Amino acid sequence: MDFEIISDITNIEIIATGTGIRNRERLQKQYGKGKWRKLKGIAQVQLPNGMIRLAEVHWYEAHGIGKKEFKLKLPFLD
Repeated sequence: MDFEIISDITNIEIIATGTGIRNRERLQKQYGKGKWRKLKGIAQVQLPNGMIRLAEVHWYEAHGIGKKEFKLKLPFLD
């Protein structure tokens, strides 16, 4: 689903690190080696139809590489 994050991400939690990430090999091939973590948090997002909703967002992050592959988790929180 296409969306844009329009607020700061809050309530950030680590879901998995290192070998606990199923896609770790793919992430390393695509973006480079790093200490990969899977995280989740809550943010306001704007959907393609213009609606603004509060949603749980998941993403991958590695030191020196940054945040990659944001995903929206349904149902919305508002």
